[in-house]
Amino acid sequence: MARYLVTGAAGFIASRVCEFLLDEGHAVVGVDDMNDAYDTRLKDYRLARLKSRPGFVFHRMDVARLDSLRALFTENAGGGAPPFDAVLNLAARAGVRQSIENPWGYFETNVTGALNLLELCKDFGVTKFVLASTSSAYGADTPAPFREDAPSDRPLSPYAASKKAAEALCHAYHHLYGIDVSVLRYFTVYGPAGRPDMSLFRFTQWIAEGKPVLVYGDGTQSRDFTYVDDVVRGTIAALKPLSYEIINLGSDEPVVLNDAIARIEALTEKKAHVRYEESNPADVKATWANIEKAERLLGWRPQVGFSDGLVHLVEWYAANREWAKEIRTD
Repeated sequence: MARYLVTGAAGFIASRVCEFLLDEGHAVVGVDDMNDAYDTRLKDYRLARLKSRPGFVFHRMDVARLDSLRALFTENAGGGAPPFDAVLNLAARAGVRQSIENPWGYFETNVTGALNLLELCKDFGVTKFVLASTSSAYGADTPAPFREDAPSDRPLSPYAASKKAAEALCHAYHHLYGIDVSVLRYFTVYGPAGRPDMSLFRFTQWIAEGKPVLVYGDGTQSRDFTYVDDVVRGTIAALKPLSYEIINLGSDEPVVLNDAIARIEALTEKKAHVRYEESNPADVKATWANIEKAERLLGWRPQVGFSDGLVHLVEWYAANREWAKEIRTD
């Protein structure tokens, strides 16, 4: 049995990482500041599922606050052993458009938070660090499918820039102190209890409730939608020793937004009332992951196709509709 620190534990991906690790018999210390960047009812829902599990300990804590984190590391250290077998830093301010409105909050969590955790890993002898990064790092002109060695030095949003900065910090701490780092670039993760600012949650709610379906652009843009449990499996696989690696976790099957809307219409048996708006300059036209590196290094491939994953999302929404219909999606 290992003991892992998972940051952002009430978040969409991190909560499922905690569940998978607990299923494997590991101990998990979860931290989350429970901020209101999106509707906290989703965070409360995910956290309630975790708190009932043996082996899980939760601390309400902001990764940008070094003193609180240091106290947590000290509390879990003992007998000369490191406090954790690995740190999985999944805490993040996520989303392109919100980062334009509040870039300071994004850098505080995504950059200062990563720096704090890396510094504590160095101080306390934690030798494995996993960073949740993003496909947004690739920018606008990356040849598809996106390879990890493609240029990523021209980010289009403060969110992408903050994640690129965190990746660079990880490399510096790997070089200076030998910390083994896995940087995982996630591609448009979706599934039950997902983030409400993401397109598939929004489309599902808006179509189910007869609300206008807002699409930025003409709907022909495509996204490499990746089911959450597949991303979780890849994240846990990346706990193995890798030195320093950046690895894409995507579906390798981009889906056009208009086609995604049509599939949700079929599953909900309701018509979408689509309203097209001007595209945002921070959005890319398409994302598409090259996942050869994940296959080679992690033995990982996605197992849940888009059609099946969308069924799981729509079924979850129907089962939780009484409160999910009221979730803010802005």
